[in-house]
Amino acid sequence: MYTMPQDPAVVLVIDGDPLTLTGVAAVLDMAGYECHCARDAEAATKAARSLPIDLIICDVNLEGESGLDLVQSLRDEHGQEDVPVLFVSSAQLPDIIRRTHDAGGTYYLRKPFDPDVLIELVGKALWMPHLVKSRFNRIEPATSAPRPSGLRRKRSDTRSNEHLR
Repeated sequence: MYTMPQDPAVVLVIDGDPLTLTGVAAVLDMAGYECHCARDAEAATKAARSLPIDLIICDVNLEGESGLDLVQSLRDEHGQEDVPVLFVSSAQLPDIIRRTHDAGGTYYLRKPFDPDVLIELVGKALWMPHLVKSRFNRIEPATSAPRPSGLRRKRSDTRSNEHLR
């Protein structure tokens, strides 16, 4: 029998606006995620060094700094290369979706956004197959790695997949 890990996913939110940080943190907390906030590159770097981050939510513009560059730095220097990134922005920048994708972004969300859409994208980003494996290997020994509830086998699935073993 497979069980879901008890630890909530760890989300790092990086945004220079304290109201946005507070709002996103409240939405994520109510949805059961462990949320850590950073207002600048220094705080984000410190968090990346000390936390087992499962998802990064980052504003594209961080008070004169590039969120795109910051995320690339976090991924390169702190072993976060597999961590999905949800970029957010209130600015209407040309080809922003392409630029965030090129910077390793999994999703892009325009501010202001619906909290339900945020939670939906967070859930999708966290449960990509290669990330599920990475997260479970970090939480449990490889021999007893649990599956997320959405990937539990039903009895009929087990029988129909016997040839795959």
